[in-house]
Amino acid sequence: MSDDNVTPIGRQRRRRKRQTDAVTAKARAITEAATGRPVDERGPSQASQLAALARERYELFMSEDGRPYGVVKGGANVALPLRGKAGLRSHLARMFTDAKGGAVPSASALADALTVLEGVAAATEPRQPHVRVAPHGDGVVVDLADAEGRCVIVGPSGWRVCERSPVLFRRSGAMKPLPRPIRDGDGLAALSGLLNMSEASFRLLVGWLVAAFLPDLPHPILAMRGEQGSGKSKAAQLVIGLVDPSGAPKRTAPRDLKAWATQAFNSWALCLDNVSTISDWLSDALCRAVTGDGVVDRALYSDDDVVVLEFRRVIALTTIDAGALAGDLAERLVTLELHTIPDHKRREETELDAAYKDAHPAILAGCFDLLAEVLAVLPDVELTSRPRMADFARVLAAVDKVTGWTTLDTYRAAARDSVSDVLDGDLFARALIEMVQERGEWLGTASELLAAVPTPERPPKSWPKDATRASGQVKRLAPALRTIGIEVDDSRRGPAPKRPRLLELTSSDSRRAAASIASMTDRNHGLTSGNGMDAVPMSQRPSSVHLQRAASIPGPQMDAVQPQMDAVLAGSVHPAQASDQHEYPGMDAGDAMDAVTRLPSDVATRVDDIRDREGLEL
Repeated sequence: MSDDNVTPIGRQRRRRKRQTDAVTAKARAITEAATGRPVDERGPSQASQLAALARERYELFMSEDGRPYGVVKGGANVALPLRGKAGLRSHLARMFTDAKGGAVPSASALADALTVLEGVAAATEPRQPHVRVAPHGDGVVVDLADAEGRCVIVGPSGWRVCERSPVLFRRSGAMKPLPRPIRDGDGLAALSGLLNMSEASFRLLVGWLVAAFLPDLPHPILAMRGEQGSGKSKAAQLVIGLVDPSGAPKRTAPRDLKAWATQAFNSWALCLDNVSTISDWLSDALCRAVTGDGVVDRALYSDDDVVVLEFRRVIALTTIDAGALAGDLAERLVTLELHTIPDHKRREETELDAAYKDAHPAILAGCFDLLAEVLAVLPDVELTSRPRMADFARVLAAVDKVTGWTTLDTYRAAARDSVSDVLDGDLFARALIEMVQERGEWLGTASELLAAVPTPERPPKSWPKDATRASGQVKRLAPALRTIGIEVDDSRRGPAPKRPRLLELTSSDSRRAAASIASMTDRNHGLTSGNGMDAVPMSQRPSSVHLQRAASIPGPQMDAVQPQMDAVLAGSVHPAQASDQHEYPGMDAGDAMDAVTRLPSDVATRVDDIRDREGLEL
C-alpha cells in the first residue's frame, strides 16, 4: 500500500516505526561490535539503545576534575553533564521517547546506559569546560548563554558576536542569558545614570568590571558600603547582572563550606547581600575564591570516591559596616561608598529595572569596547610598585592609560581605608595598637601578650579566649597592622628548655621618627658618642609615641622637667644620671615634649618636615 492511500495518522505511525527500526538496528550493530557476538531475536535492551543514541549524537569526554560531559555533535559548544536535571540523562530520555513512539525508558535502563557512557567518556582526552568567560588567544570569549550558543570574542583589535563559541562552556540552572551587545550611544554613561555613586567610585567600578571579564587573574571583592536607603543592594544586583546574570542575583551568606562551594562552582559572579558579620571559615573561603580554590567532596552515591570543585570567581558583597570583615579579606576588597539617596531623587524599582533592561546591550558594548582597548595596551603596562592584588592593579593602570583616569590611585586609597576600618572595628586590634604605640615595641609569648592587653569588662565574641587564639588572631591581623606601621614577627624563640614562640610587635613609624630626630639633633648640636644624646641608650631616648602623647600636655607640666631634658640635649648630664631621670618607658610625656620644644628653630622646622613626610602627629 502506497503512502497516498494511508491516512495522516497511519503515515505518522509508519515514520515512527522506521525511526524505531533504525535506532534498533544501530543499537544492535553497536552491541554486536562491542561484544563480538550476535544479539538475540528479542533485540537490544533499552540500555543498549540509550547508549547507542547518546554515542551517535554526542561527543563524550571527562573534564580535568573528573566529571563526565557530553557535547552535541555539530551543535552549540556547550557541555552537558551526564547526570542532573538539565543534563544529558534527561535529554537522552526525551530522545528515546521521541524515537520509540512515546515509549518511556526505565530508570534502571537509564542508569545502566549512563554507566556505560561514563566509561566511554573516561577513555577520551580530558577537556575543561569554562563558565561564562574563557581565555582565547590574546583575548577572551564571553558566553552569552542563549539557546543558540552564541558568544562574544574580545581581542586587542575589538570585539564581535560569534554564532558558535570556539571555546567549550558549561552552564548551570543559576545562569541567565546575556543580551546581544549593541553600540547605542555611551553605554558607560548610561550605567552611571543608574548608580548612586561619585565619579571616582564609578570609574573604579568600571575598572573592576573590565577585570571581571578577564578569567586568568585574581579579582578583588567588590564591597558596596552604605546606609539603608543608599541603593547598595540594587547597585550590586545591576553590576553582577552585567557580568553573569542569574535568577538569584543577591544571595545570603552560605551556611557552610559545601553550600558555598556549590554556589561558587555553578556561577562566574556572585553577590552576597547585607553582610553584617563574616565567620572565619567564610572569610577564608572568600579569600581562596578570589585567587583560586578547590573543594573536595564525596561523590554522589559513593562511599569511597570524591569529586573536586575547582573555581576562581568574581564576588561582590554589600554591607553597612566593612569593619566586620577580617583583615586578610579586607586587603582583597574594592570598597565603594554609597550615600543615602534623597527622597526627591529616589526611583521606583520597576522604573529602574526597565531602564536597566533597555540600556543593558549598550552597557555591555561599552564595557567590551574598553576591554578591547585595555587588552591592546596591557602587555606594555608595568607597575613601579606592586600592591596586594597586583594583577588587578595592573589592569587598572591599563584602564588609566586608555582613559586618562586615576583608578589605580583611587584603589590604593580605598584599600588603605578598608584596612583601617577593619582595625577600628576589632577591639582586640585596637588594644594591640594602643599598647604598641605607647611602648614602641613589645616582645613576649602569646600568653604574656594576652595578659598585657587590657581586657574589656564585656569582651566581644572576637576577643581571644586563650593564648592559642591570641597568637592566631595576631597573625590574621598582621597584614592590616603592617599597613599602619606595626610589624609583627613570630620567628623568634624563648630560652631553653621550653623555647616558647615569641611575638614581636614593633612600631616602624616611631622607630623612623625617633631615629630621624636623633640624627638631626646630632648634626645640629655637634653631639658625638660619649656625650649628649648619643650617650643615652635608645631605650631612654624620647620616642615618637611620647612625642605624640605630649601634644596635649599643658605648658607648666613641661616646664617642670625642662631643665633635665635641656641638660640631656646639651650633653651636661652624665649617662648614669640621664638613665635615672629618664628611664623608659616611665618617662613623662612632658619630658619628651620638652626635648622637642628646646630644639633650635631650624631643627624644629626639619622635624616638622619629617612629621609631614611620615604622617606622624608630633
